[in-house]
Amino acid sequence: MSRIRILPENVANKIAAGEVVERPASVVKELLENALDASARSIRVEVESGGKRMIRVIDDGCGMNQDDALLAFERHATSKLANADDLLSISTLGFRGEALPSIAAVSRLLLETRVASDEQGSRVEFAGGKLVSVKPAGVPAGTSISVADIFYCVPARRKFLKSETTELGHVASLVTHYALAHPETHFVLKTPTQVILDCAPVEKLADRVYQIFGRQALDELVEIPANEAPMRSAITEPELESGDESATIRATGFTSRPEVQRANRNGTYIFVNRRLVRDRLLLHAIGEAYRNITPPGVFPVVLLFLELPYQEVDVNVHPAKIEVRFRHPQFVHDFTRDALRHALSIARPIPGFPAARAAAAGGPSSGLSSAFGSGSDQLRGYAPVQDAAAFPGPPRAEIPAAFASSAAAAEALELTGAPDRPYAQRLGFEPGNAMEFATPGQNGGAAGSDSAEGGSLPGPESIADLKPLGQVNASFIVAINGEGLWIVDQHVAHERVLFEQHLRARREGALGGQRMLAPLVVDLNPQQLVTFDLIGDELRANGFEAELMGGRSVAIQAAPAGIASGDAEKLLFEILDGVARENQAVSIDSLQSKIAASTSCHAAIKVNTPLDATKMEWLLAELAKTEYPMSCPHGRPVVLRYSVRDIERAFKRI
Repeated sequence: MSRIRILPENVANKIAAGEVVERPASVVKELLENALDASARSIRVEVESGGKRMIRVIDDGCGMNQDDALLAFERHATSKLANADDLLSISTLGFRGEALPSIAAVSRLLLETRVASDEQGSRVEFAGGKLVSVKPAGVPAGTSISVADIFYCVPARRKFLKSETTELGHVASLVTHYALAHPETHFVLKTPTQVILDCAPVEKLADRVYQIFGRQALDELVEIPANEAPMRSAITEPELESGDESATIRATGFTSRPEVQRANRNGTYIFVNRRLVRDRLLLHAIGEAYRNITPPGVFPVVLLFLELPYQEVDVNVHPAKIEVRFRHPQFVHDFTRDALRHALSIARPIPGFPAARAAAAGGPSSGLSSAFGSGSDQLRGYAPVQDAAAFPGPPRAEIPAAFASSAAAAEALELTGAPDRPYAQRLGFEPGNAMEFATPGQNGGAAGSDSAEGGSLPGPESIADLKPLGQVNASFIVAINGEGLWIVDQHVAHERVLFEQHLRARREGALGGQRMLAPLVVDLNPQQLVTFDLIGDELRANGFEAELMGGRSVAIQAAPAGIASGDAEKLLFEILDGVARENQAVSIDSLQSKIAASTSCHAAIKVNTPLDATKMEWLLAELAKTEYPMSCPHGRPVVLRYSVRDIERAFKRI
């Protein structure tokens, strides 16, 4: 007797539905995408009991005739693909033909639809995957789909659903995502007792952000200037004939100021061709953009929109279409990273005193913390996409504390890439044909508005005008200018200056070191020894001269300029241990930044160091020349400003 058998159709359908329908939010996602593909200008989502009892999505899209309404429930039936070649350039949100049959297999579904040119529409009803009735109906143009009693016929799946509040939070977050991606569409989300979201159509993304999150949250974001780069920069020689030289990649959106920090990635919204995606490559690029600007372990709030040719991205890698693959991943990664870096470099906002910001906002919490659902279920990220526990980000490959052999350990770490090049050169721009960037703050003034006053945020030119008055505890410089009172942390300010000088000089060539009177011999542990073998050349290019003396002993003969002989050993260990904790692939760019950050920290002016007026003036002038004067390479703030209006408010003058 044969042990292999074909599953009954109803069982196969329920298994397939498990890939597409995870929870009520999965149903909303599929129905929303179908509505958007149908060119709907208004979408209404109604849910009861968090979607477990009922979900209804109503749109004013193109609708269907009766034949199409029935065919839509056949597995792999779709109007969006005709042949296999169409898979190479998918321009719609839905295309697999699995959504409606999968949803119908695990619920009671009612479809009402009408094409605008038809006199009457159709009503189709399914229960547990079985067709119950088909009849004509007088319904408005467009489509209405009601999904009741999800998983009623699969009790094992239904018991894994969370509370009504949690499921509603996932639905709310999902609708929020798509409302952000489609500001020209009217979105409504309501329950029997309240309207959770009602966003009228707007022209600009900034207006939609204001609708959903409010003015305070918008003011804490920096606009990513609309910028493009030709995809020909990523096309390799064998692809030149088939590549479209006119194709471009484009990035827009908003990213948070460096002082706005989250403990998880729930505030990261990523869209590729207006498709909500989960992508480790882009999350890593965002992290790289904030490297040496924010502390490790914290995350920014990002609304990132990438647009690129459809043939450059594969969206057919996951049944729920939440994962993508790029044809040229390294190019997309670098373009995204540099777009965010450019936005931060041209904005360069200087943080104010936390107490002053809280008073101006009327409370202790930041606009982004509350608006993006910090700690709340209401707008917590759609679990498969945003939840930090379900999706922790790029995989980390740490070198074990002890190794059986150096050869085995060497496989856990490798260097990739090449030294960073100028932005335009790296993306293939010709001299004089640089990328066109929009003026910050065009869309609603987000990038150029003060969170407290609505005026311009102070930039590095304000630092250049500062007049130092003295020091507090020989550690903090107190200065003034026409904008108010400033306090500068002298150690991290000098650290930022040295970091950028070191990194700039290294990328122009190898750096010389200062030789020691007598070599300093240190012993490395197995982990450090493997890392030393790997990055030895880069250490020498940064001013270190260190040679193996046999066993695990290393003789340090020279250290980077400005490093005291007593700090050379500590600096070497800090670099080796820091690189060992990095991802499996450590880029040369990241390695150079880590070495520069560690070196500048050890060489910078220390706290409790008295400075005369000349030295303070020099430090402030050099800080004003840096690219990111708002934070040190490890993410700590450099400058705090207490504006004139904050002072007047504190004294009750306004």
